Amino acid sequence: MKCSIPLLAAALLLGSGPAYAQALNAPVVAHPDPESLFTSPDPKLNANKQVTLKIVKELLEAGHWERAPLYLTKEYIQHNPLAASGLDAVMHYFVDVAKVKPKPIPEKMQTKVVAVTAEGDYVTVSFVREMKDPKDPSKTYTTTWFDMWRFKDGKADEHWDPATLPPAR
Repeated sequence: MKCSIPLLAAALLLGSGPAYAQALNAPVVAHPDPESLFTSPDPKLNANKQVTLKIVKELLEAGHWERAPLYLTKEYIQHNPLAASGLDAVMHYFVDVAKVKPKPIPEKMQTKVVAVTAEGDYVTVSFVREMKDPKDPSKTYTTTWFDMWRFKDGKADEHWDPATLPPAR
């Protein structure tokens, strides 16, 4: 759907901005075979992508945080404001604070992944994120979440995502 700037400006001025903006939103679509995105012909990038796959599938998806020392460095630097840095702190957050319980590791990834990009020591995974419409909680929309890791000696050593602190109560 193409939209001219004057038409968009008119819609915003007439008060139909949020409804019109939502109409412009194309749904975020997951890749049909997300695990195929975690490979590269470059051996270093492939190795980092494979560890990233294990982080997403075994830790984030299946909750097996006892396996985190296989994939994260002891110093693991965390840029998510809800979790402290360090392997022990990250494991504590997911196990003791978030109360994540392990479940069987799936044969095939269940997480909806849009893209995986690797360059140098970095791997970024873009995910489909479905959110409730704040004006109508019976409706949802999609957007994109990302996680990015920097690798050191074959393990994730630093992490970024767009998480924010929750609103004050």
